[in-house]
Amino acid sequence: MPSIYADAKYQDVSEEVKQKLFDEVKADMRWETTLYGCYECGICVASCPSARFYEFSPRVYAQVMAREDIHTFYELLNDSVWDCSQCFSCTRCPRQNNPGGIITIMREVAVNNGMQSAKTALQAYSRIIYKVMSTGTQVAPDMLQPDFFPDWGPDVVKVSENLENWRRAIPPETMHTTELAWDVSEETQLELYLIWKLSGNLDQIEILDEGIFMILTEVMEELLEEHGYDLDEIDVVV
Repeated sequence: MPSIYADAKYQDVSEEVKQKLFDEVKADMRWETTLYGCYECGICVASCPSARFYEFSPRVYAQVMAREDIHTFYELLNDSVWDCSQCFSCTRCPRQNNPGGIITIMREVAVNNGMQSAKTALQAYSRIIYKVMSTGTQVAPDMLQPDFFPDWGPDVVKVSENLENWRRAIPPETMHTTELAWDVSEETQLELYLIWKLSGNLDQIEILDEGIFMILTEVMEELLEEHGYDLDEIDVVV
C-alpha cells in the first residue's frame, strides 16, 4: 500500500525501518485505548485548533493507523506529528478514538529513535529544558528575549526592554529577580532530577541534544555529591 500523499518524501526508506517504528507505536501499553474505528464524521477535525492553521488532520492519524499504512505513517511521523497542539479536543470522537493519544505515542517513538524530525521540532526548547531541570522552575523572566522566542511576536521585545520594572510591579512575592520564576529548594531540585533520571527522561534528552545533557548532568551530579548522594548507587538503580 503506497502512501496517500502523491508527493511522499520518504519512499527511499525501507519497509523494515517503517514497520519497526510502526510496531513500536502499537506495542505501547496506551495503544489499546486510542483507536476503536472511524465513522469519518469529521468531529475530530472540526474541533482541532491545529487543523485551522496547518494542513493537519487528526482523522488521518486514526485512519492511517487503523489501515496499518506504514508508508503514510512514516510521512506523518516525520512531518505533521509535530503540528498537533496536544489539547485533545479530538477526543470528542463518538467512537472514543484518541488521535492526540496516538500522536503522543508517535512523538515518543520519534524521540527514542533520535529521528531528525524530533531533534528539529524540539531544538528551540533546549534552553527551557535546561532551565526547568537545573532550577526546578519553568521559563524564567530573563528568558523572555526576542532571540529565545522569535515566534512570540513583538510583545516579547516590549517585555524584555522593561523586564526588571515589570517584575517589581507584580504584587506577589517574586524575589525581585529575573533569573527565576520562583524559588525552589535544592532538596526539591534534586528530587526532581532523580525522578527524571530514574524514569528515563534524561536518556531521551541525551538522544535529542547531547550538549544539553552533558551540561545538565555535570551541574546536577555535582550538586548531588555536595548533598551526600552516592552516584554509583544511583546508577545501579537506573
